Amino acid sequence: MTTSGPFEVTSGEMAIAAHAASGLAEAVEMLPFGEEDDDPSRRRSRVRARTISVKRLSKRELERGRQLFPDIEYERPRSRTDCLHGPHAERPCPFVSCKHHLYLDVNDRTGSIKLNFPDLEVWDLPESCALDIADRGGITLEEVGVIMNLTRERIRQLETRGLARLKALSEMANMQDYCV
Repeated sequence: MTTSGPFEVTSGEMAIAAHAASGLAEAVEMLPFGEEDDDPSRRRSRVRARTISVKRLSKRELERGRQLFPDIEYERPRSRTDCLHGPHAERPCPFVSCKHHLYLDVNDRTGSIKLNFPDLEVWDLPESCALDIADRGGITLEEVGVIMNLTRERIRQLETRGLARLKALSEMANMQDYCV
């Protein structure tokens, strides 16, 4: 069971999310697309992330997920060192409930599950851990966008917001010198 803020996400709920994602992937495959075009100036269409609200799932769906996928305790990595060496070093990372995994995100406030790659299975992800990407060093906004299934502009907005927060925190630390 994964705890994310005041909400707990069970393996049954994650299984429902994965089942919904596989159904969505089948629907995406059936969509009619135009003829293949080799024109490099045309952008590839990307599948947008899909959010599943746990509040909107019926009790029957939640119970079915719990029965199909009971909570099983796994030996999970406890630190970054565990992820790099030993039995947990396999990639793509199988621990989807880890907060650093790129397959899904759980909203702390609402408990909703966001499938970042609804058209892919977990084992098909080229990159599965945000910490692995951070260890590689600096990459472009375009590369980050592809890895996180977001646009380059959205990545730039998030970067600006994060830098502003860091600046505000450092200013607050400097102000503490004047407080008694």
